[in-house]
Amino acid sequence: MTEVKRKRGDKSRETRRRIIEAAGVLFVEQGYGATKLQEIADRAGVAVQTIYFTFRNKPSLLKELVDVAIAGDDEPVPTMNRLWFTEVTAAPTAESALAALVTGSRATLERVAAINEMVRAATASNPEIQELWPERTDPRYTVISTATESLMQKPGAHADLTAEESADIVYALLSPELFLILTRDRAWLPERWERWAFDTLRAQLLAADTH
Repeated sequence: MTEVKRKRGDKSRETRRRIIEAAGVLFVEQGYGATKLQEIADRAGVAVQTIYFTFRNKPSLLKELVDVAIAGDDEPVPTMNRLWFTEVTAAPTAESALAALVTGSRATLERVAAINEMVRAATASNPEIQELWPERTDPRYTVISTATESLMQKPGAHADLTAEESADIVYALLSPELFLILTRDRAWLPERWERWAFDTLRAQLLAADTH
């Protein structure tokens, strides 16, 4: 790759990042339906035509925003191939796997929770958004259940919980909705939420002699 092409690529990625960041702020603050692409362009410091050229339309921009928020970047790496997830599955004990799962979930929820709430509200009045995620199975549950299944097979896990029961517990306690209730509505610091989530899940998922 020539130096000129590399610089163009870097500039294009930076422009894309600014647009996604601006869209995230405005969609959450104003709502998806109320936010105009021109407002996003103004905040990102680009022409509105640049948004159309880069993302084609508003729903595609929303889809990209959600994908980047979940992953933490725009690299095409599935969640279950991400470092934090592999730390869960590679952990030697159930307790260390749980710690990795809660820490990784906190980082994701800090990016995603408010966006998730916005998408839910937008879907009610914008049916085209539903078509962006045609899968019937919640991908978050797929990630959580896979991580939890690995965790529950490790030394120190509670012996009497089924895989489905443990996945449901983790899915509920690490939900975006509960994260927002505690960190936004009740003003908990994310660090406090992480300690609480770990302690609560440890009592639920691990054998009594591990805590």
